Amino acid sequence: MNKTVKNSDEAIHGIKDGMTIALGGFGLCGIPENCIAALVRSGVKNLTCISNNAGVDDFGLGLLLQHHQVKKMISSYVGENAEFERQMLSGELEVDLIPQGTLATRLLAGGYGMPAIFTPAGVGTEVAIGKEVRRFKFNGEEKDYLMEYAFEPEFSIVKAWKGDADGNLVFRLTARNFSPLVAMAGKITIAEVEELVEPGKLDPQEIHVPGIYVHRIFKGEKFEKRIEQRTVRKK
Repeated sequence: MNKTVKNSDEAIHGIKDGMTIALGGFGLCGIPENCIAALVRSGVKNLTCISNNAGVDDFGLGLLLQHHQVKKMISSYVGENAEFERQMLSGELEVDLIPQGTLATRLLAGGYGMPAIFTPAGVGTEVAIGKEVRRFKFNGEEKDYLMEYAFEPEFSIVKAWKGDADGNLVFRLTARNFSPLVAMAGKITIAEVEELVEPGKLDPQEIHVPGIYVHRIFKGEKFEKRIEQRTVRKK
């Protein structure tokens, strides 16, 4: 089944005000920059974004924050984004900061069709306020576990190195990060790729996300691949 679309603008069709979207990437590594730019152009607003962080002020999700298109961020940390921090502290932006492992597992649960998970992370902290805690015996030890609900984003957006017309995806090195889990969780998953090939051209043993999870795929127009902080050793 051919899942290709022409470009990023066509790929994000159907994303409307107030929706929840999940986005792959860690910092600026592996972010779906073409689709983010398309969302900025579309003017869609009041989004809830699930992403490890929000990039930097002038790139990645930082652009959506800059244009006040995000109502709520569900993330693990603020990162290098001063505007994210400013909006959070001023109360302009609703922020749900959760442990990184919990973020990943809630995405995984969404992809697996599991309504909730139990985790020891966050028990006894502000993270647990208003949430159910249960006591389990595991590996011979009894302790409390926090119940967290699976994420159910209407759309998931990821960036991959290679993909085929059937939606199978291959990521490169650390650019894989959260993207396979994000791709699994979305009701509709969009993938932008650097290289788009015909079905059968990818080695089945190298595929990280099978096409069953992907609904739309396109070759990105351009990729800046910015680095948050370039660190080099002295000569």
